[in-house]
Amino acid sequence: MLTKMMLMMGLVAFLVAQMNAASISIGPQAGYYKAQDADKGSYMGGLACRLKLLPVLGAEASINYRQEEYAHGALTVRSWPVMVTGLIYPLPIVYGAIGAGWYNLTFDYDQSRVSLLADETTQAFGWHLGGGVDIPLGSIMKLTGDLRYVFLDYDFKDIPGSGDLKSDFFVITVGLLFSF
Repeated sequence: MLTKMMLMMGLVAFLVAQMNAASISIGPQAGYYKAQDADKGSYMGGLACRLKLLPVLGAEASINYRQEEYAHGALTVRSWPVMVTGLIYPLPIVYGAIGAGWYNLTFDYDQSRVSLLADETTQAFGWHLGGGVDIPLGSIMKLTGDLRYVFLDYDFKDIPGSGDLKSDFFVITVGLLFSF
């Protein structure tokens, strides 16, 4: 009985010490991405907030703005992805990432080329996985960089020649996070 009680007290002391090590950080992020069948790659920007719960476990919430063109400019897709990501740190500065995103989308059709389709705003759900690094730049600042693959299936309308367009993409991001 005494051994169990001492083990429980040790576990509680360990968890309290880990929770005191928790940190929150926020800052800008920028990235480059190219959707699989987009006409070309594009830059994006936004804001990220990270919470490191334990030395090996964290979470990130982010919002960005991105824009891409499909079908040789016949369609421009603008989106504000809101993403939530779980972070697992096998090493203090290296993490794996897996999460989901809600994409608020505007499909803007070039009316001179596809006048029968009206612009529309819709939402899509996607998920992502990847990995990266957190490099400390002092006691309250860190540089982040990661590579993620995003699984995202846009519901394209019938633009001539767009039957098999794919919208999955790789994204490379860098960020500068400030801790509280």
